[in-house]
Amino acid sequence: MMKISLPYGKEKLTADLDESILNGVLVSQIENYDPQKSQIDIVKEALLNPVDSPGLRELAKGKKKVVIIASDHTRPVPSKIIMPLMLAEIRAGNPNAEITILIATGFHRLTTKEEMIQKFGEAIVEKEKIVVHDSGDADSLVKIGILPSGGELIINQLAEEADLLVSEGFIEPHFFAGFSGGRKSVLPGIASRVTVLANHCGEFIAHPKARTGCIEGNPLHIDMLYAARAAKLAFVVNVVINSEKEVIHAVAGDCGSAHAKGCEFLKSLCRVKAIPSDIVITSNGGYPLDQNIYQAVKGMTAAEAAVKPGGVIIMVAKSNDGHGGDSFFNTFKDEKNIEAMSERFEKTPRNETIPDQWEAQILARILLKAKVIYISAAPEAMIREFQMTPAKDLAEALSIAREYLNNDQARITLIPDGVAVIVE
Repeated sequence: MMKISLPYGKEKLTADLDESILNGVLVSQIENYDPQKSQIDIVKEALLNPVDSPGLRELAKGKKKVVIIASDHTRPVPSKIIMPLMLAEIRAGNPNAEITILIATGFHRLTTKEEMIQKFGEAIVEKEKIVVHDSGDADSLVKIGILPSGGELIINQLAEEADLLVSEGFIEPHFFAGFSGGRKSVLPGIASRVTVLANHCGEFIAHPKARTGCIEGNPLHIDMLYAARAAKLAFVVNVVINSEKEVIHAVAGDCGSAHAKGCEFLKSLCRVKAIPSDIVITSNGGYPLDQNIYQAVKGMTAAEAAVKPGGVIIMVAKSNDGHGGDSFFNTFKDEKNIEAMSERFEKTPRNETIPDQWEAQILARILLKAKVIYISAAPEAMIREFQMTPAKDLAEALSIAREYLNNDQARITLIPDGVAVIVE
């Protein structure tokens, strides 16, 4: 027997697993990477060596209104390290700059003050001007153009009015945008719901290039990069983090080329070859990425790439915040035919995309390939509405999986952190 441990909220979920039926363990090499520098020094070095851009303090010179886009409470961006360094650089170039930190909530719920303090620290929350983006507040938004796909490009007015627009973020594999970070600060980060819905349409989500680790030819990425350029996102600071949420690498500079450089670094560490199995066990990387079912779909896509058709995915995600989206939940509550749901989404015109359709579409795709057993703190009735099977722990989940498969010796692939790997 071997003891396995998976991230679960702010804790770990452990179990004993029979090694004889384990096909393999898919892990990123990030944990083996030693940057041999402190987290602060890594970010400082990136700021001093920007990619295809002047330095941040140089860009700040003569700029009155400066807006820094920051990730929200659902992202483990180490803002306590990044934000003070960015603020210092901006003020070194322009001590009189009027700086606003704009929280990029995208389509998520608004970030609370307590979550901001946890993210930035009390000093920044008390001293700096912070505005939380609301994608549904039409009065705070402005149209600046049309996306390549034809959708309206509408963003937060504070960003549009900025003399200098910059952002912080982190780069991880993303299940339909290829990678997070860079251009995503603008779309979906500070975009209108109208713009997000047009970009996250059924046609794009179904596109074969809209997959983890893929940017080239990805229609969502093309729209997103266009939006960042149109919004005049002048400078990004993006980091790569390990499972302890520590910075191991950073890039800064142009929102396209700096981000691309960061993606290449990450890809060199987290690309793994699928080991097909009847049962695949995975997680969503723990807090803050596993706060709800909506976010946990990301980790499931790693298992989707490794599970055999008709197999079982065991998903470990605390989901203490519930489902994560009313529309996402109601889609499954109201439609029990997964095949019909999937077909309807692919045929839905871009301008008729409904909120959270993309997440439902991807979960439906996964459920059409495999059964999902879900270990969480969410109500069992809620899990069942998503046509998943609830379980209390890994032992119970494995028992249910073997019963589904009618095979006590079904072989297993373990992916300890589903959002940290690109399964090819």
